[in-house]
Amino acid sequence: MNPMYITFGVYLVAVLLIGLAAYFSTRNFDDYILGGRSLGPYVTAMSAGASDMSGWLLMGLPGAVYAVGLSEAWIAIGLVIGAWINWLLVAGRLRVHTEYANNALTLPDYFYHRFGAKGQAMKVISAIIILFFFTIYCASGVVAGARLFQSLFEGMSYTQAMWLGAGATIAYTFIGGFLAVSWTDTVQATLMLFALILTPIMVYLGLGGAAEMNAAIQSVAATTGKEYGSLFAGTTFLGIISTAAWGLGYFGQPHILARFMAAENVKSLKSARRIGMTWMIVCLGGAVAVGYFGIAYFGGHPEQVGAMGGNNERIFIALATLLFNPWIAGVILSAILAAVMSTLSCQLLVCSSAITEDFYKGFLRPDAAQKELVWVGRIMVLAVAVIAILIAANPDSKVLGLVSYAWAGFGAAFGPVVILSVLWKRMTANGALWGMISGAVVVVLWAEFANPALKAAGLPTMYEIVPGFIACWIVVYTVSLMGKEPGCEVIEKFEKANTDYQATK
Repeated sequence: MNPMYITFGVYLVAVLLIGLAAYFSTRNFDDYILGGRSLGPYVTAMSAGASDMSGWLLMGLPGAVYAVGLSEAWIAIGLVIGAWINWLLVAGRLRVHTEYANNALTLPDYFYHRFGAKGQAMKVISAIIILFFFTIYCASGVVAGARLFQSLFEGMSYTQAMWLGAGATIAYTFIGGFLAVSWTDTVQATLMLFALILTPIMVYLGLGGAAEMNAAIQSVAATTGKEYGSLFAGTTFLGIISTAAWGLGYFGQPHILARFMAAENVKSLKSARRIGMTWMIVCLGGAVAVGYFGIAYFGGHPEQVGAMGGNNERIFIALATLLFNPWIAGVILSAILAAVMSTLSCQLLVCSSAITEDFYKGFLRPDAAQKELVWVGRIMVLAVAVIAILIAANPDSKVLGLVSYAWAGFGAAFGPVVILSVLWKRMTANGALWGMISGAVVVVLWAEFANPALKAAGLPTMYEIVPGFIACWIVVYTVSLMGKEPGCEVIEKFEKANTDYQATK
């Protein structure tokens, strides 16, 4: 009758029931991959937020702020700015353009139809980029879920924790597809919001008020010699730019862009933007507050620091277990599992759609029936999950290090291509293809060679998304202008989509 076991059990059963409900609403492949483009503004907003903010929101960010101070909040500021511009600039336009691009269901399929038949190579390369990075991303999600269960349930082996954490996610994604993922994301995003509002409030009340909290933080600062309360302490202008540049990644994340493509119409995206940005600002603010208030709490209660087990990223777990009734703590900590599961499920579905739509249907079975495509999609979910679990079976595998620049890889490879594809009719297939390749290559080379060399020389490093994004943009623009203009059909389709979008404003 352990409250933690019961709470987690209820949560897992609930997401499986949602998956089962989505199964009966899935009639064809369009439903399985994009939910029949039927998502309302609330589900669109919450699903986009939950699919983006993985366990990093409740573990990584609070842990970084707790260790360093408010200067780590620049990443949250950059993410808010990037997400807002993405909603404003890309969301509605992409929703319309994908309809005109033969009702494209995936990002590679959109690229192919947006630029005509010459986009075949780009379709294949973009699908390969997605499969490569997302399979590794999935593995990191499996590891994160396993580590969460291990830290909460004593005596559980890593293998048991891995299967328990991944099993429910794989099950509801397999059964219900996009609708299951989006509906569960909505529940999970609501749970994350609840946890990130309630936890800082309880820490604040537990400390006794603002005066007591500030005194505790100043006491810790005097002991460690750090300035925790400044956004600029311990960082540089280049460091701020590099950290805030995480916001550039939003323009190229396939699992986030898929939510825009799945909205019921462009007008619904305006409401979704307001809901989504409110959710994001509150959650990121709550995560920063958990880390910052945690400095004060453990500064005033040094005897309880052991609850973190020597790992700063466990600060949210430690505060929840120390401050809440076990039943409430179980609900609060389920938010971490929700964050992990929401991102993992989206990644599995994007990989499945890339294989099914862009390879199986695109090359092997162009005339495949809808029911066949749905089942191939489900089988691909299992196939990608198995590969991810095999990688995750060794939690110390070096391949998991690639996740550190997967966000940058997607942002730099796809971001400028997506933005320019909905804004610039002169853009060509060759420009998009070579821009995509250059962005991905620069990210990898900068991360693997340039940053280590700069660090060894004692020089400041730069987050690889910055040079990658710039390289992609320049190459797309230059190669497009150097080549022939797109065909009349491509330009006409672009202009019709643009006119339709303007009519909705």
